[in-house]
Amino acid sequence: METDTIERRADRASDPPTDSFEEFYAGTADRVYRALAVTLADIHLAREAADEAMARAFVHWSKVARYDNPGGWVFRVGLNWATSWRRKLRRERALTDDSWPAAPAMDTGGLAASAALARLPVAQRAVVVCRVLFTLSTAETAAVLRIAEGTVRSRLSRAIAALRRDLGATKLREEER
Repeated sequence: METDTIERRADRASDPPTDSFEEFYAGTADRVYRALAVTLADIHLAREAADEAMARAFVHWSKVARYDNPGGWVFRVGLNWATSWRRKLRRERALTDDSWPAAPAMDTGGLAASAALARLPVAQRAVVVCRVLFTLSTAETAAVLRIAEGTVRSRLSRAIAALRRDLGATKLREEER
């Protein structure tokens, strides 16, 4: 089976890209931005990360267009860029956790689920975004995030358990009112 995949990729590598970058951008940019906004819990950083990732996709479009999942590649590039940017900012400012400014609020429509999702660690949020928003399979999610399939299943399971606990506690608090 692995040989089939390699052969199909080799066949695709010689084919010219089927979509123009403009078509790809029009169909994917907003989806990548939204996925990054949910994953990063910061709409401003997500916009910059999505823009940076799309710019990199444009520069390398002849190669990126041949990937099995160019949208997943752009998501991962944006997530990596944002992670690096946050690390750099942390080193430059050397702030304690208490002194970090609060991230701008996302437009969640008052949904407790969005708040609970924002409290998950980024690694778990990224898996949830790939599996739910991008509707990727476990194997596709593993490839996009460059982690093992077992890690995808583990992070998703832990994220769902945390969301159930968090949302269950929220529901109980609302019922007490």
